[in-house]
Amino acid sequence: MKTTVSYLTEAVHKREPHQVITANPIMVMAALENPSYMEIMKSAELVVPDGTGVVWAAEYCQEPVAERVAGFDLLHELLHQGESYNWRVYLLGSTPEVIRETASRLQTRYPGIVIAGYHDGYFGPAEDEHIVGGILEAKPDLLFVARGADSQEPWIAKYKARLQIPVMMGVGGSFDVISGKSRRAPVAFQKLRAEWLYRLLKEPTRYKRMLALPKFAVKVVREKDKVTKEQ
Repeated sequence: MKTTVSYLTEAVHKREPHQVITANPIMVMAALENPSYMEIMKSAELVVPDGTGVVWAAEYCQEPVAERVAGFDLLHELLHQGESYNWRVYLLGSTPEVIRETASRLQTRYPGIVIAGYHDGYFGPAEDEHIVGGILEAKPDLLFVARGADSQEPWIAKYKARLQIPVMMGVGGSFDVISGKSRRAPVAFQKLRAEWLYRLLKEPTRYKRMLALPKFAVKVVREKDKVTKEQ
């Protein structure tokens, strides 16, 4: 986490555009099944290991990462860092009520940053030009997009060349947690690397998405065995 924050701080100072993807097993499996999504993952300037499954896979394949870098925590670490430089922040996504409350709470918690603008996620391709124009006018250093992994990463990838924002990151359901609409998994679940289980218990309708987790585990084991045999 410390290295990631340092790296992205330098990106802001140099005004170098970065799409940051917080990768989890569901996203990895989506990329393996969808070539266009795979291209988005590969073209991102920085991919961090958000999901515990990704951390496990790295360890299992004997190419371990230093630690998990959860997107929710990275968002807060960047905002804390940004207080020292009065970074400008734009928030995009979720419902009108949630985004307003998120903007208010973050400005109160991190008074040194500037919430340069925000907009809910209820817009389609026809409104993209208006949204992009508003973001450009706000001139943010950080752009956080909460529209779900299936749409936020493709949206950022599509417009990042025009936006030219140093840090553009999809943050999934983070705004719901920040606004108080939902709760993050308790620390006990986090320590057990079972935040996915907590989310499933709270939202049983997520089970179809969660089916990607065992598929991911099987894929990792098979690929590792394949490489071992080839060696």
